Order: sequence, then structure tokens, then C-alpha cells
Amino acid sequence: MTDAADLHKQWHEERIAAVSAPQGPLALVGTHWLADHPEGRLPAIPGQWREGGDALVHTLDGQETRLGADASVPLGERRLVVIVREGLWAVRDFDPAAPTRTAFTGIDLTPYDARWSVEGRFTAYDTAREIRVETADGIERGLGLAGELTFTLDGQEHTLKVTRFADGRLWAVFADATSGSGTFRFRFLYAQAPDADGRTTVDLNRAVLPNCAFADHFICPFPPPGNTLPVAIEAGERNLTAPVAV
Repeated sequence: MTDAADLHKQWHEERIAAVSAPQGPLALVGTHWLADHPEGRLPAIPGQWREGGDALVHTLDGQETRLGADASVPLGERRLVVIVREGLWAVRDFDPAAPTRTAFTGIDLTPYDARWSVEGRFTAYDTAREIRVETADGIERGLGLAGELTFTLDGQEHTLKVTRFADGRLWAVFADATSGSGTFRFRFLYAQAPDADGRTTVDLNRAVLPNCAFADHFICPFPPPGNTLPVAIEAGERNLTAPVAV
């Protein structure tokens, strides 16, 4: 138990360092969709942007730079990152001086409890599925689902629909009986790649806040139908720590 609790503390410290990094999630000050700026001028970003097939073309001082999906370019202390979602291109602007970052005081985390770490079993769908879900900016987008992750808590079986990454890891967007009151309105859960029999560990101690909890400009998906658990998951990250009044 001590080792597990110590590892959990280390994980939390690494998590805080990652989200509060100079160009981490807390630093996002804008996601600018090119479709909203047909003239190619993005707010507070010099130069002009246009689509160029499989990339965005940025023209600055007469020089053109092609930037594909997920490409990043420095802009002083800031960082610009190109994204594409369902054929629509956008530029994200990360600024270390963002108020969300400078006012950050921490993440409320529930102490480690071994009862929230249980064995799970992944069952893949015959073919991958995509469903439409609402996202944090109010727009419905596709969410790819690879199968279901089943686990038991206090004798009750639960199932989450999950996405599977290229490296085999699983990702679930879920809510529970605490969502919107004791915790953020939904959270993310990651699990290691299952073994040949579909077994993996479901560690709800590591339920995390979605990026949209850190900055309003992320477009996190909401939980798909069936991913709202009927029990209170009093584990993992709960919310951003409220600033202390002075």
C-alpha cells in the first residue's frame, strides 16, 4: 500500500508539472478555426493562413511555411500548433502568460485507495465504431470506439466504451454520480494495453480532468451514451484547486 501511495504521489507531481508547463494545457489562449477567418488573419497571430491540401500554409514577411496536422511553430515565448478535426483546420495559441496558467494553484486529488484499482477486461468490437457526441464547444463530432472495458466495484459490474490508441492503450470519457458536484462534469480514464486475454488494470485513482477543465479553448468530447456510471467514483482528480482568498 505504501509503495502504491508513493507511486500515486509521484504520478500526481508529474501531472502537475505537465499541465502547468510553460506551453502546457493551462497556457492555451485560443483555438482559431480557419473557417471562421476566411481572410486568413487569425486573432493576435501575425501573418496570413490558408489551406494548402494536406497542410496549412503560413505566410509571414513574404515567406511561406507549410504546417501539417500537429505541427508546431514558436512565436516568441508562445507556441502555435496546427490541428485538423473532420477536415476543418485550426491553429492553437499557447501563451505562458495565460491567466489560466498564472492563476493555477493545483488540482484537488483524492488520496490513493486500493479499492479503486481493479482488474478489467477489454472486449473489442468486431469492427471499430464512430458515434457523434457533443464536445466542449457545443459542436457534435465523431468519437471512435474500439470496444468495451468491463470491471467490478463492490460486487457490481460496470462497462465503459473505450477508444484504443495505436500503442494499444485504452481511453474512456466517463461521468459518475459525483460529476458536476464533487468532481468536474466528466473525466478521462486511461488503461494500459490489455494482454492477449483482454486483461488490464482499471485504476480509477488515476481518473483525470479533461483538458477543457484547464482552458476553455479545448474541444474535449463528452461521455458517449452508456459511459455515465451510476455510482460515486470518489477517486482521482476532482477539480482545479480554488485560489485562496486574500
